[in-house]
Amino acid sequence: MPTALTAPNRLARGLFAPLGPSYDRAAALLSFGQDPRWRRFLVSRVPATADDRVLDVATGTCAVAIELARAYGCAVVGADQSPEMLAAGRRRVDAAGLADRVELVETRAEELPLGDASFDHLTFTYLLRYVEDPLATLRELARVVRPGGTMAMLEFAVPPAPLPRAAWEAYVRVVLPLAGVAFGRQWWRVGRFLGGSITGFYERNPLPELLGLWHEAGIPGPQARLLSLGGGIVVWGARD
Repeated sequence: MPTALTAPNRLARGLFAPLGPSYDRAAALLSFGQDPRWRRFLVSRVPATADDRVLDVATGTCAVAIELARAYGCAVVGADQSPEMLAAGRRRVDAAGLADRVELVETRAEELPLGDASFDHLTFTYLLRYVEDPLATLRELARVVRPGGTMAMLEFAVPPAPLPRAAWEAYVRVVLPLAGVAFGRQWWRVGRFLGGSITGFYERNPLPELLGLWHEAGIPGPQARLLSLGGGIVVWGARD
C-alpha cells in the first residue's frame, strides 16, 4: 500500500496544484523563454525510437511527454502526484492529438506502481528538490528502466561564474517574486520559494555529489550540461 505524502511532497503539491492552467505560459515568461528550450534539450538526450516506451516522471502539464511523443513517435506514460496538474496535462495532450500515445498516471516518484525494467527510457523534471531522499528516489526511477536505457533529468541550477551568479541571485530574490504577482498570488508564493529551494538543494548536493548519487543509483558515468550560463542543468546517463 502506498505510503502517505511526505512533507516535501505536500509542499510541492500545495505550491503547484493551483497553477495548471497558467503553468506553461508563466514558466516560459518567467524564465525568459529558457524553460521550453531546456525541455527540448532534455528530450534530445533520450535516444528513443517509435517502438519504445518512455516514462516521464513529474510530468506536470505534460510538456516533456508531448515533446517526446512528437519527436520520436514513441509511447509515453506521464506520472505525477498532482491530479490538478494531470488534468491540465490531459487537456494539453488531447489538444495536441496525442491521446493515443500519452497515458497519464497519478503516483509518487518514490513509489512507482510499475514493474522492474518496464520502460526503455525515463525523464524527469524539477523533481529532486521535492523528495526527502534523492538517492532512494533515483534508485526507484532506475528500477523501472531496462538495462542500457537512458535516464535524463532537467533541473534548475546555480550559475558557477561570479557575474552570472550575481545576476541570478538578484533575479530570484527580487525580480521573480515581483514578476510572479502578474500571474496571481500563487505565482508570487512560488517566486518567493524558488531561490532558496534551488540554492539549498545545491548546497546539500553540489554537482560532483549529485553525479555521485546517479552513479550509486545504477547510472554509471552520467553526463551533465549547464544551460543558460548555469541557470539550468540536464543530467543523463544509461542504466547499467
